[in-house]
Amino acid sequence: MIVVGGEALIDLVPVARPPGALLPRPGGGPYNTALALGRLGAEAAFCSRVSADGFGESLLSGLRAAGVDLSLVQRGPEPTTLAVPSLAPDGSASYGFYVEGTADRLFTLPPTLPASVRALALGTCSLVLEPGASAYEALLRRESRRGLLTLLDPNIRPALISEPVAYRDRFLTRLLPHASVLKLSEEDAFWLGGRPRDWLAAGPSAVVLTRGAAGLTVWTREGAEHSAPARRVAVADTIGAGDTVSAALLHRLSGAPDRAVDWPDVLAYAAHAAALTCTRAGAEPPYAAEL
Repeated sequence: MIVVGGEALIDLVPVARPPGALLPRPGGGPYNTALALGRLGAEAAFCSRVSADGFGESLLSGLRAAGVDLSLVQRGPEPTTLAVPSLAPDGSASYGFYVEGTADRLFTLPPTLPASVRALALGTCSLVLEPGASAYEALLRRESRRGLLTLLDPNIRPALISEPVAYRDRFLTRLLPHASVLKLSEEDAFWLGGRPRDWLAAGPSAVVLTRGAAGLTVWTREGAEHSAPARRVAVADTIGAGDTVSAALLHRLSGAPDRAVDWPDVLAYAAHAAALTCTRAGAEPPYAAEL
């Protein structure tokens, strides 16, 4: 089983008609990753704190329909976090957030994960908003010590990070040493201000960089470097594409932990899955049959 920890929220996506209208869509980087894993046919579980309001119920319904295990989900009466993406002409998105007093940031450390768990993924808002951020950090440290494959996706949202210097230090000294794989975008890399060799030296065995229309590249601790081109598609938007990459990486890497990774194949699979997500409005990752 692959466990994905982090926030589940509602994206209020702008639509053309009526002018100024916002369409609520399920979202949150970890939520999208768990959804994508379920649709890709992986045995996946979601580990978060989700509101008992109507939005929270709809979020869990989406995961349930994808076959995602919800036994690790905590519930609370607080409202669901809201995100308002702004879309650029190329389909890329930036975000504003409504996070005060919301349920997901009150996540608490769960008991040790089941013995069947092979991998853990964490990222995005859950690594920033306290007190939940400290609980997720503790989860990452605890599970990495017992040998789980761990994937870290910082998925930087500058609007949420009030102290950038402190966050960068936390990322480099308290999170990265416990990650097996670091997956990040070019925008994340620019904001963090590091380079792949710096991050590899901090702990991960591989760093995967998503480069939009230029595809994906991985650097490994052994000194290998591989790239895969992006697939050409008609882009509706890029919401959820990076989260789909995380899911595809987890699906392939956790399935064969005891042999050498075929990185060109893994990257090509991730690029294909992400491209299909980009053809749809909102975070709508593909199903296994589409790949």
